[in-house]
Amino acid sequence: MLDEIIKNALLEDIGEGDHSTLACVPKEARGTAKLLVKEDGIIAGVEVAKRIYELYDPSLEIQFFKKDGDTIQKGEIAFTVHGLSQSILSTERLVLNIMQRMSGIATQTANIMKVIEGCSTKLLDTRKTTPGIRYLEKLAVKIGGGENHRFALYDMIMLKDNHVDYAGGIKPAIQKTKEYLVANNKCLRIEIEVRNMNELKEVLEVGGVDRIMLDNFTPELLKEALKLIPAQYETEASGGITIDTIRSYAETGVQYISVGALTHSVKSLDLSLKATF
Repeated sequence: MLDEIIKNALLEDIGEGDHSTLACVPKEARGTAKLLVKEDGIIAGVEVAKRIYELYDPSLEIQFFKKDGDTIQKGEIAFTVHGLSQSILSTERLVLNIMQRMSGIATQTANIMKVIEGCSTKLLDTRKTTPGIRYLEKLAVKIGGGENHRFALYDMIMLKDNHVDYAGGIKPAIQKTKEYLVANNKCLRIEIEVRNMNELKEVLEVGGVDRIMLDNFTPELLKEALKLIPAQYETEASGGITIDTIRSYAETGVQYISVGALTHSVKSLDLSLKATF
């Protein structure tokens, strides 16, 4: 999946050729560039950058000073790359775009992890990712200290509010899902979203799921809900939880908290690739 992302991105960016570089940089010219950190945070995408260089020009030589997950400060050098100047220039923007976004996600994740430090709750991402590069964004969450929720629609069953409404309610949604898994010889975990205490009680009456997502519950209501849920069920809180409110949710003892903002509204970290002599 990573190689396909890189190949598609190179095709998108270079197409028939990097004419700016081809026009003025001799084919045989060699140079060195440094990945300059311009903002404090957590570095992510170092291994992806390495793979970009390997796929585009295996003759490029990279010297790493930082690895994925390291804390970085403005002015530091993450790595240097040496080789054909044309190759360094043609891959420059792809390396930066990926590393800046991944580092922004990793930094955001690490910042939230600090807020819930000491709590047993695990921080999860969501499917609110950029189409085509979900692998990179979820990898960045892991680098920042978070955990991945399901990767896509095919590796877990999640019955959200619209599923429940279209299925005709909690009970038929669960029953139809279990019948579907048996009929298709599938072994997938089932999570169901509940919007209020009445829906929670209905899920507990029906049973047959692995995790209950409590959506848009206040921390106070979440505490009350958790008292009703037997230990056999995993619990997850979701819905508008921010870095400012997450501690109060984590302190309820809920097992998981999913935060879409880890990936859908993150600010990229400022990095730059500069020629050095």
